[in-house]
Amino acid sequence: MNTEQSTIPVQITEGALLELKRIHKEETEPGQQWLRIGVKGGGCSGLSYILAFDEKKEQDEIFEIDGLPCIINPAHGMYLFGMQIDFKNGLDARGFIFSNPNASATCGCGSSFAV
Repeated sequence: MNTEQSTIPVQITEGALLELKRIHKEETEPGQQWLRIGVKGGGCSGLSYILAFDEKKEQDEIFEIDGLPCIINPAHGMYLFGMQIDFKNGLDARGFIFSNPNASATCGCGSSFAV
């Protein structure tokens, strides 16, 4: 089992971090769930982002961002390296925003991308 803490390949803005910590505190059992950052096949552009609280799997790399426990499957790193996750809570946008320098195309809603 991988228990080493690694450098996280993504940046999470202060606004996104506050929202993720709020969700983690309100919706998960203490010590039971990690923030999973990843990708999966699907969506308008071919790949969709994963940003959810989940149980750690053996292959996952461990990160901590300002006290928030995070995990990522190492195979997803090449799609996520350098990405920024932000959170907007305004009239023009509400939700998590993914800015990915590795994406060659992004769908209109911003939740899927192509490489």
